[in-house]
Amino acid sequence: MNPKILLLITASVLLTLKIAAQNNSLQTYYEASACMETPRYNETIEFCKKLEAFSPLLHYTIFGKSPQGRDLPLIIADKNKNFTTEKVKASGNAVILIQACIHAGEPDGKDAGLMLLRDIVTKKEMLLLLDHVTILFIPIFNVDGHERFSKYNRINQNGPAEMGWRTTAQNLNLNRDFIKADAPEMQAWLKLFNEWLPDFFVDCHVTDGADYQYSLTYGLELLGDMMPDLTKWTQEIYLKQVDSMMVKKDMPIIPYVEFRNWHDPRSGLVSWVSPPMLSQGYTAIQNRPGLLIETHMLKDYKIRVTATYEMLKNTLIILNKQYKFLKNIEAETDLLVASSKFREKEMPLDFNPGKDSVMIDFLGYDYESMKSDVSGGTWFKYNNKKPVTFKVPYFNKQIPYTFAKLPEAYIIPPEWTDVIARLAWHGIKYRTLTQETSIAITSYKFKDVKWSNKPYEGRTKVQSLDYDEVNESRTFPAGSVLIDMNQRTARVIAYLFEPRANDSFVKWGFFNTIFEQKEYSESYVMEDMSRKMLKDDPKLQTEFDLKKASDTAFAKNPDAILNWFYSKTPYWDSKYNVYPVGKIMGRNIIDKLK
Repeated sequence: MNPKILLLITASVLLTLKIAAQNNSLQTYYEASACMETPRYNETIEFCKKLEAFSPLLHYTIFGKSPQGRDLPLIIADKNKNFTTEKVKASGNAVILIQACIHAGEPDGKDAGLMLLRDIVTKKEMLLLLDHVTILFIPIFNVDGHERFSKYNRINQNGPAEMGWRTTAQNLNLNRDFIKADAPEMQAWLKLFNEWLPDFFVDCHVTDGADYQYSLTYGLELLGDMMPDLTKWTQEIYLKQVDSMMVKKDMPIIPYVEFRNWHDPRSGLVSWVSPPMLSQGYTAIQNRPGLLIETHMLKDYKIRVTATYEMLKNTLIILNKQYKFLKNIEAETDLLVASSKFREKEMPLDFNPGKDSVMIDFLGYDYESMKSDVSGGTWFKYNNKKPVTFKVPYFNKQIPYTFAKLPEAYIIPPEWTDVIARLAWHGIKYRTLTQETSIAITSYKFKDVKWSNKPYEGRTKVQSLDYDEVNESRTFPAGSVLIDMNQRTARVIAYLFEPRANDSFVKWGFFNTIFEQKEYSESYVMEDMSRKMLKDDPKLQTEFDLKKASDTAFAKNPDAILNWFYSKTPYWDSKYNVYPVGKIMGRNIIDKLK
């Protein structure tokens, strides 16, 4: 044989062996465990850095620190080695943010994402997934909860062998924190999100609930809380395509499963609009489509990770074809939301299920229900060896029931530092007044406020409230913050500052101190004063009699009666139950403020 040909053959064989060895060294911990285990934090970071060392198309970095001092990891994948927002924006790429382990006991997305990135940089045909898309991948969001590792963390879940814990070291559920941003991890995430402003978002989870055939269910905001053009693209282009692609892989998908009667498929399925405390609900009000992946807890770990892998891969295929169209829709939507035209109509804030439904096929399993001799409740027993297709009603309509007339601007006194600190995290622009100013505003005087009887996510939430609208001139000190609504985050601002919004700052308890009475009258003072008040004001006597007649508890409570009279005096706290945030309705007022 010609020595040159032999040399070429030898070099080719050696190169093939080298590539094979390199690829074998990039086997994930999950794959090496026969798809039964998921890596710990240190092992995950080690693999991320190994991927970075292998391919110049990958960059490992961090975007924050956890309360226990762990780095929050991020991998950036870009075909042109663009790893900054400026360079990626200039390239015209769409940006996708994929996160895993926000609930660290649900690690499917971590192992699927690491394999996907590995395959993209090692398989020529997969490299096409980076043609027009830059990937941001958070393998572990809840890093401290992830290291609370145990085989007993998820009683409903079939694998992996061990996994992390649902909440953070501070016992906060990060997927209830997107709007209030109490957790340091979430504060870091919000800064990352608003720095990159990704065009598409994916949050990877494992569901709880009933038994059924689907290995993966999804959540997409299609029922009213995302702007219409984005909703149309998500439903008519993205969902149709990804649904078809998953069916071709013999992995049919369905919206996140919640039955009208818990655990009972025959009762039908219900839909809902996700509040902005949840990931995809939050990205929707930021004018960005968000996909919630919920693999089915009872499927084995390999099935779940494979389904997540395919859903992520198919999403990237679609985005590479749709990147220009999607980015254009988002740019137009941002401009619309930042315009006065957007404020011409009242904005819907909360939704209720509609009464209409459609009949759909639901791929479930045969089951029976019986009364439990242990709990006394209904015991559902599923037979996963007997697949059944149920015809069930799907209540897929949502009706807005809470609206707000949006102002030209909101204004916040400077003492509400905890609220003001969150504005920049949410990407909200504002300016600070340099001098004391009296301004004509609209605000609210609260009444009938009721709180939850136990803490939720570390806060005492306002469950319900009512208010009277107040139009007045109010003096705001220097340092007050003015939030002009002519910006793309106008919907986020409204959800934060309109009290009736389900996840408003008021509902989350940021303003709970305004509902506390701080000064009181002594009975020996009010006994005399109340008599004089009744004598001087016959209308007050009528009002007092009506109050006693309509409120028997009040009529039997001397302290409440005297406090009622106190509230009618000039000594009463003028700021009690008064919302400190003002709404400026006139554009001409804003232009004059300094």
